[in-house]
Amino acid sequence: MTETNFGEKTRVLVVGGTGSLGRRIVSACLAEGHETYVLQRPEIGVDLEKVQLLLSFKRLGAHLVEGSFSDHQSLVSAVKQVDVVVSAMSGVHFRTHNIPVQLKLIEAIKEAGNVKRFLPSEFGMDPSRMGHAMPPGSETFEQKMEVRNAIEAAGIPHTYLVGACFAAYFGGNLSQMGTLVPPKKRVDIYGDGNVKVIFVDEDDMAKYTAKTLNDPRTMNKTVYVRPADNILTHLELVQIWEKLTGKVLEKTYVSAHDFLADIEDKEIAHQAGLGHFYHIYYEGCLTDHEVGDDEEASKLYPEVKYTRMDEYLKIFV
Repeated sequence: MTETNFGEKTRVLVVGGTGSLGRRIVSACLAEGHETYVLQRPEIGVDLEKVQLLLSFKRLGAHLVEGSFSDHQSLVSAVKQVDVVVSAMSGVHFRTHNIPVQLKLIEAIKEAGNVKRFLPSEFGMDPSRMGHAMPPGSETFEQKMEVRNAIEAAGIPHTYLVGACFAAYFGGNLSQMGTLVPPKKRVDIYGDGNVKVIFVDEDDMAKYTAKTLNDPRTMNKTVYVRPADNILTHLELVQIWEKLTGKVLEKTYVSAHDFLADIEDKEIAHQAGLGHFYHIYYEGCLTDHEVGDDEEASKLYPEVKYTRMDEYLKIFV
């Protein structure tokens, strides 16, 4: 497949641009040559790190646009300045859970009437395939579907980018809960460890986002991020680490029954996380369906040299 080049660059507004993925999307859009705008919300107040991050974007050539979810007209004014809107609002229970706020953004896009593409905050499991998800983690998928339904009811052109586990949360820790770094001596293996999972570096997810947003091939489509070399079983991920370190970890194989045994005793955020892990590592929800070449990001954009998990894990050695 040939390298993509879609002519003139687009004007893109990133909402949630100071977040973990959002900041990477801003950088990727700038690197792609898009005229990049970042929503600056007055609610950040005296959050020094966010203010400094916004100013660093400005130094790189981004435009800061003021707007608040509590001020509809400010959102309308913001989206009127661009062709494409990308939302990177957080949707995980242990941080800020802001998925429904995007409904206000959709209302602004409807009124503005000029937006050629909207990419809502998705990036993980495909919510259209998660109708069976366990509560309370199911809330994430229900809210994402509510956002999708509002987008489609309004006739807003869109792209949904989904399909992989962020390496920062699932890769560097060898998929262990409660930590972001690899275990030193022992590791829990979910089930028999042979269910296929998909991992992606957030920087690569951001690059794919920047590629899709003005690509006519991705209009009104779901694009799955499935880098071929990063489709790994849990055991394969652990074995990559063992090869890098030269040390074999003690493995405890955790049955589905044991994994969920005391879920009701946990805090809500932990319950949601357990449910998501169960769907990924026991059910295989990321890889239990086929995806065509024209729907898969690494096939659409072979010029993106994505990070393999052996490369990703080297920094932890």
